[in-house]
Amino acid sequence: MEGPDGSGKTTQIEELKKFFNDKAYEVVITREPGGTDISEHIRSIILDVNNDNLSYMAEALLYAASRAQHVEEKIKPALEAGKVVICDRFVDSSIVYQGYARKIGIEVVESINRFALMGIQPDITFFFDIRPEDAMDRKVSQKSLDRLEKEDISFHKLVYEGYKILLKRYPKRIRRIDASKSIDEVKNQIISEINRFLEGGLY
Repeated sequence: MEGPDGSGKTTQIEELKKFFNDKAYEVVITREPGGTDISEHIRSIILDVNNDNLSYMAEALLYAASRAQHVEEKIKPALEAGKVVICDRFVDSSIVYQGYARKIGIEVVESINRFALMGIQPDITFFFDIRPEDAMDRKVSQKSLDRLEKEDISFHKLVYEGYKILLKRYPKRIRRIDASKSIDEVKNQIISEINRFLEGGLY
């Protein structure tokens, strides 16, 4: 699940888990950065608002380090056991946040993460498409924002542009979801795409 902060990913992850459970699939829900004890420690460094002097390259490398541990310890074993893995953010987030919005370079971030991924790629990536302004309006109601959420709107607009680039770059894997719709409408969009995948449709 990919998209701007405040796009509604968390709600839809729970809905999708129910869908797979009803079909008797065992589901693992996880997130990035994080997902394992070590990766969560790295997450705390990345998102700590006091670390405002963290360099962009160090940020990108920390995300990759967290991902490497996450893939090896949690994601790969779950897939090998035949489980469905639903991840709140994955490598596309690094590509758009650090590669595009931080201007490190999309190819640079993809290269860094090639080692971390160990050949793992999502079968489907859902891009929750919502205007950055609307997404941030949803976030301001929270008591506290992390270091990246506190970035100004110009940064979040760049993130959004980055996702649009990836949508065009990987049209078979990345499926656009209109996240401005109601919870039920968003859920129905996702379930429709999942059913097409399970039936061997356009994927």
